[in-house]
Amino acid sequence: MRSRRVVPGLVLALAVAGRADAYFLDTGRNFDLRMRAYTEASLAAEDTQPQSRPGHQAGQLISHRNFVNPEFDAKLKSGGPLGRLHCIPVLVKDQVETNFMPTTYGSALFKTFVPSRNATIVEKMLAEGAIILAKTNLGEFAAGGAGSAFGDCHNAYDTARHASGSSCGSGIAVTANFGAVGIGEDTAGSIRGPASHSNLVALKPTLQLVSRFGAMPQGPSRDTLGPITRTVRDNALLLDVLAGYDPKDAITAASDRRIPKSYADGLARDGLKGMRIGVLRLSLSKDANPDAADFKEVRTILGRVAEEMTALGAQMIDPVEVSGLFDLMQASGSTPSTYETAAAIDAYLAEHPNAPVKTYAEMAESSLVVESRRKALRDDIGQSPDDPIFLKQLRVRETLRTAIMKVMAEQRLDAFLYPSFDHAPPLLPKGAAGSNRLMAAFTGFPALAIPGGFTPGGLPIGLELMGRPFDEATLYKAAYAYEQGAKPRRLPPSVPPLPK
Repeated sequence: MRSRRVVPGLVLALAVAGRADAYFLDTGRNFDLRMRAYTEASLAAEDTQPQSRPGHQAGQLISHRNFVNPEFDAKLKSGGPLGRLHCIPVLVKDQVETNFMPTTYGSALFKTFVPSRNATIVEKMLAEGAIILAKTNLGEFAAGGAGSAFGDCHNAYDTARHASGSSCGSGIAVTANFGAVGIGEDTAGSIRGPASHSNLVALKPTLQLVSRFGAMPQGPSRDTLGPITRTVRDNALLLDVLAGYDPKDAITAASDRRIPKSYADGLARDGLKGMRIGVLRLSLSKDANPDAADFKEVRTILGRVAEEMTALGAQMIDPVEVSGLFDLMQASGSTPSTYETAAAIDAYLAEHPNAPVKTYAEMAESSLVVESRRKALRDDIGQSPDDPIFLKQLRVRETLRTAIMKVMAEQRLDAFLYPSFDHAPPLLPKGAAGSNRLMAAFTGFPALAIPGGFTPGGLPIGLELMGRPFDEATLYKAAYAYEQGAKPRRLPPSVPPLPK
């Protein structure tokens, strides 16, 4: 048999993902396609050589579990789908626990660690028939874009450039059609950054909407798990599976009776008609450079998207201002420490008696961890969420929420629109400057990353729609109408089109 060169184990994804704009979660239209792809992949699995596509470093670990799942075969023979994700190939950030394959957190320290349990969202997806196809690369212990386990992530649109972190592997793999959909984790923008740099749709949900149980924590006051996809509809349909109360993550009780029957129900081509969207042009990061050429390119793209939304029926309030926003952002958590990390990881490791280390301090001092990451980890040793500085940050975040909600009420806004970054993806190893992603992280509000367009040099630029808590449906409605009208998605040049 002939050999194949793919990101490790991503055979089924390649078999399914023939078109960049296909709605892979639409069971009615694609069930037969997925069944044929599943069959092909099952037969081809033994012929697969686990090699990486040069320059990407997107995937790292393949699951063979579903290629030989007798339950799937029985369901296929009976002629009915297993669930809402039946045979959908899902790529999961390797920060999320799977008990049938290693969970490394991007670190050589955990390279052979297999948890005894699955994360809640993994259980939910498996129950709906998903194929957890592979675990994806990430910045070590969910920060940055490099780790000791599997190396750097590279941008699929220019492999010399940054892919953003820390859910970089999921972003690269989904944009390159290595899987139908992906899962990321977002504490300070780690779902939306990779989407911005990879021309994707990705949701940081309302803080209390999706269970975090079974994911290594970074900052519990901000941690979220969410979907990364190529289309708005796929994102909404995957959230249908992920959202909801989980007694293992008590904060999700706030979502009870606040979840629609389906987040895809309101999607329509004319969905922007009558919406009021505020265009936020203020840079929220100290390291943005308004004189830089790519800063101006990002602002041009922001203006063009605002014009496209206007043409599609939205009323754009441009610019919109939130009084004292920059200062509130800085006071909400501008210190290097999150104050929560060490205590949260100590508690997490205590739940895993087979973990290679027992404490955060052991993890931070390991010589296996890349030096830059080890230094950052060491800085948090001894920090506590009871620190007065952190408690003050939490109070300021409440003031920030009130200030934003006040503007939304007074201006009758459905959402804010702003760039994820004020600059384009930079050359490695540097990360992008001018991040605006912390506003949604500090408030806990939902933010949906959408493709904005490309710089003259062909680099993807992403924008965000941020809305009220538990109002993801409105964000999807606006984004879908924009997506259908503007069609901003295009495949990366490093990945040739697949045969139809």
